[in-house]
Amino acid sequence: MINRLHLLKEYTELLEDNGMVAETHIPEEMLEKKVNYVSFNSQDIKYDTLFICKGAHFTVDYLLSALEEGAFAYVSEVKYDKEAPDAPYIIVNNMRRAMALLADLFYNQVWKELTITGITGTKGKSTTTYFMKYILDEYLRDQKKPISAVISGIDNYDGIINEESHLTTPEALDLHRHYDNAVRSGIEFLTMEVSSQALKYDRTYGITFDVGCFLNIGTDHISDVEHPSFEDYLAAKMVLFGQCRIACINLESEYAKMAMEAASGKAEKIITFGLKPEADLCGYDVEPGKRGISFKVKCDSFDEEFRIGMTGLFNVENALAAIAISYGLNIPLEYIKAGLKKARVSGRMEIYTSRSGGLDVIVDYAHNQMSFESLFNSTRKEYPGKKITIVFGCPGKKALGRRKELGEIAGKYADKVYITEEDAGEEPVMKISEEIASHVKEYDCECNIVVDREDAIRQAIETADDNTVILITGKGRETRQKRGTQYIDTPSDVEYVETFLAEK
Repeated sequence: MINRLHLLKEYTELLEDNGMVAETHIPEEMLEKKVNYVSFNSQDIKYDTLFICKGAHFTVDYLLSALEEGAFAYVSEVKYDKEAPDAPYIIVNNMRRAMALLADLFYNQVWKELTITGITGTKGKSTTTYFMKYILDEYLRDQKKPISAVISGIDNYDGIINEESHLTTPEALDLHRHYDNAVRSGIEFLTMEVSSQALKYDRTYGITFDVGCFLNIGTDHISDVEHPSFEDYLAAKMVLFGQCRIACINLESEYAKMAMEAASGKAEKIITFGLKPEADLCGYDVEPGKRGISFKVKCDSFDEEFRIGMTGLFNVENALAAIAISYGLNIPLEYIKAGLKKARVSGRMEIYTSRSGGLDVIVDYAHNQMSFESLFNSTRKEYPGKKITIVFGCPGKKALGRRKELGEIAGKYADKVYITEEDAGEEPVMKISEEIASHVKEYDCECNIVVDREDAIRQAIETADDNTVILITGKGRETRQKRGTQYIDTPSDVEYVETFLAEK
């Protein structure tokens, strides 16, 4: 691992070579100064830091604070020569891409020392990521090596940092720090979720993934602050296939052909998976059970039975994705089988049963149209004849289409709906809830708005009989709610469920 500091001149030249620089003001002697640290957080500054001015809530006060704490130059899309007249600066025309380039240089392309898998899709990213972690960890433990790293919408582990995540894919500097921590910890494999926002806004720019996996795509994340159209969303997903060596593609997606075309001529190898007979790894003979699912997979080198210890028929596609990725990475079959059998995903399809044994409560992260439809369809097949109650909400100021989509799906398939808080952020919870409720009420379904999430879950459980399945969706084991611009500590949905089931 190379641990070398670079001159400010090298950072400037890198940005110039990539057509990023609009203007610079750096005294000659400063160009020869070594950059000790690169940061966009004014509370994370070391001596001789190159500070990056970015963020929707950025103000010049952050820059002035960083300069006081030890930053000696800044990179920005805006000049602050009046407020900070003595500070050297590099003005760039694309801050997001510039930050990826700066991170890549500061961390000396440490990602090249890892085997990195990137997984994208509207639903299933977290589950597939954790299926891979279990498989890889089985393989690595047998070799007496450190377990694999993971970067996901649930949490991040890199050998040093083990934290609940706030972004599906971190900003470029944070992402490269995770890579660096993993290599410093002796870790060889890292599996990560790659969101459409990360691909669109260059968080992974410059990285080559050993495996890139496409699961699916639905009409989510379409809004003024995310993707203005489905075409923009789809184009962002396809970016992954311009930067991976092996492409794994789900043939069940209607956009599989587009993904294969995007990977053609760029990826060294394309592996398809799915339930279709023409898939390179074809799943068949799916047998669901209350505590897991068995299925068979055939390809050019094996025809074997696998088992996952999670319910939800949609998880078969996620398991097939993990098998395809493992196949591409040459992981022996015994570890794939063992890993999938043991795999559990925090907050995903976690089932809790009342003392009477009649009432089941399922906690799941389902939060968009595709995951909602899959969850309802699977629940109806696995719990035939049972009534369905659901507790959910929608986030503030993002994916605005979900309010209509999730409201309609819940109204159509549920017998009772509780709408509640779910990371409302800077938008009033009641406003979001009433908007969702207007779509639920188009169907013959009981609809309740209970703003307090704890109270909504309590009411759902207290009023349910033994002929009911309750779905608690959206938050899983997350222990924070976004209120305003802050994340506030709260109990998880799992904690609420365990408490109220014990009292029933």
